[in-house]
Amino acid sequence: MAKIEQQEELQERLVTLNRVSKTVKGGRIFKFAALVVVGDGKGTVGFGLGKSGEVPDAIRKGTEAARKNLINVSMKGTTIPHEIIGKYGAGAVLMKPAAPGTGVIAGGPVRAVVESAGIKDIRTKALRSNNPINVVRATFDGLSKLRTVDEVAAIRGKSAKEILE
Repeated sequence: MAKIEQQEELQERLVTLNRVSKTVKGGRIFKFAALVVVGDGKGTVGFGLGKSGEVPDAIRKGTEAARKNLINVSMKGTTIPHEIIGKYGAGAVLMKPAAPGTGVIAGGPVRAVVESAGIKDIRTKALRSNNPINVVRATFDGLSKLRTVDEVAAIRGKSAKEILE
């Protein structure tokens, strides 16, 4: 889907913080990479990766990158309109709509994205890779491909009633 403008009332969630080291003549140099997800809880969500020598700077950079990478998620009530598999690299995430009251059944990285988007009832399973960055990107791939009945009807030039029959 098309990217959307920046919004002010976004909540941020740190998904993962990775420490990497480089060994040099004088010892080790540590750097940090922060994967951050932001969302308004009403269908808008974004993610970003920030890297820095200091943890707060990495989180700040990740948040700024996430605010530049926002998408709108198509929803049907408190769940998603249909089942979908999002893929990115070796990561794949299966997402299924769930009945009201089911709650969010998802692992760490997927849960952060889904809750930030405002989805209340969903069943998910991370397939193949469990690398948090690839799992988050795969989740975004799936969420960005979701379409409601009205959107499909508009594309096909029919009414929603004709599509459902």
